Amino acid sequence: MTRLRTVLLVCALLFTASGCELAVPGQAESEEKVTILGTWTGSQEVEFRKQLEDIGIPYEYQGTAAQREVLLSQVQAGEPPDIVIMPGLGELADYANQRRLTVLTSDVYNKSEYGPPWQPSGKGAEEVYWVPLRADLKSIVWHGKDTEPPKSPAPPTSWCMGMGDDGPSGWPGSDWIEDLVLQRSGPKVYEQWVRGKLKWTSKPVMEAWYAWGDLLTQGDKGLARRALIADHRGPDRSNGLLFSQEGCTLEHQGSFAPFFYKGRAEEATFTDSADLLPRGPYDVQAHEVTGDFAALFSGSTQAKELLSELASKEHQQTWADDAGVFSANNKVRPRKGDVARAITKRLTSPETPRCLDASDVMPPAVRDAFHEATLLTLTRYSQGKGPESIKGILDDVQLVQKHQPENRFARTDVCSTPQ
Repeated sequence: MTRLRTVLLVCALLFTASGCELAVPGQAESEEKVTILGTWTGSQEVEFRKQLEDIGIPYEYQGTAAQREVLLSQVQAGEPPDIVIMPGLGELADYANQRRLTVLTSDVYNKSEYGPPWQPSGKGAEEVYWVPLRADLKSIVWHGKDTEPPKSPAPPTSWCMGMGDDGPSGWPGSDWIEDLVLQRSGPKVYEQWVRGKLKWTSKPVMEAWYAWGDLLTQGDKGLARRALIADHRGPDRSNGLLFSQEGCTLEHQGSFAPFFYKGRAEEATFTDSADLLPRGPYDVQAHEVTGDFAALFSGSTQAKELLSELASKEHQQTWADDAGVFSANNKVRPRKGDVARAITKRLTSPETPRCLDASDVMPPAVRDAFHEATLLTLTRYSQGKGPESIKGILDDVQLVQKHQPENRFARTDVCSTPQ
């Protein structure tokens, strides 16, 4: 008779007298859940949970728009999640600089499957702390398939615009500024700006801000006022702006926008933004991209195994096929459909530079000041105050930039180089 059967027999005999608890070696560890903190809620959370269920490792997921505040409170309490997923590389770099993140080894993250700028390079590149689980394309404008966009700067009444969000607001405005700096001045200047090597009051940045102001001041200034009160996801926070905001036919938004279009997503297509930006048209200098990056706060074996599965080529392909998301993994095949294939090509093609979203890479304090500056700009313009207010707004952001400490884990390459 085995030891386990003997224990069970003794328990059965003594149960009525004293009770018996059976502890199987390794049972507590195997039932411990991997804790995950992310920004996905609603339908995106549902799809992510499906992927986690397929992997089969016990988990506990928390999705919140207030991720930075939740994460900071958990870290300060000494109880960070095992895995955090966020677009803020600047924020992750801060945690890496504090030695709070676990280095990702080759069995978790295959660097060869991720080209630049997704793959760390330059100083500190040998220490990998995050892996992109999802990718999205920016520098694009959505419109209805039955609506031909103009081949010159579009009139202000054509634009859908909304700054509202559950968490920190203003990032749709920063996307406009980033795209204008990139398409007007090119990747080299863009990267200097992102790295703090170019002042916020320099000509390339100021001129991009003025170009956005041109759009906001045309007509009756209704666009600025509308953008301040509208949610970027649509009137009921779920059906997008393109098919719900009165009169608009163009939306400057990332490749995740169709998630909000619901049943009308098949009616939408996109074009490169360079043709339509104010003071354009411009040549396409590069494609701005963003991602959701996963990092480990613990050395848990189960957490490493779960992250390895999520980052694998096989799972990335399944996620793309099942949920319609995009991957930075260059081994993942394009999904079906002309729109999906066109987005995938821009995300992975080495022919045109890809530049990471500027505010995602900036230090968190600078990112927050950037977002606030776009909201302040909209407020000033909606009140009839024009370009004269721009320099003062950017002086304040520059002051925040000036006081940022050196971070050796900040990425050195914001943009990829064409091959």
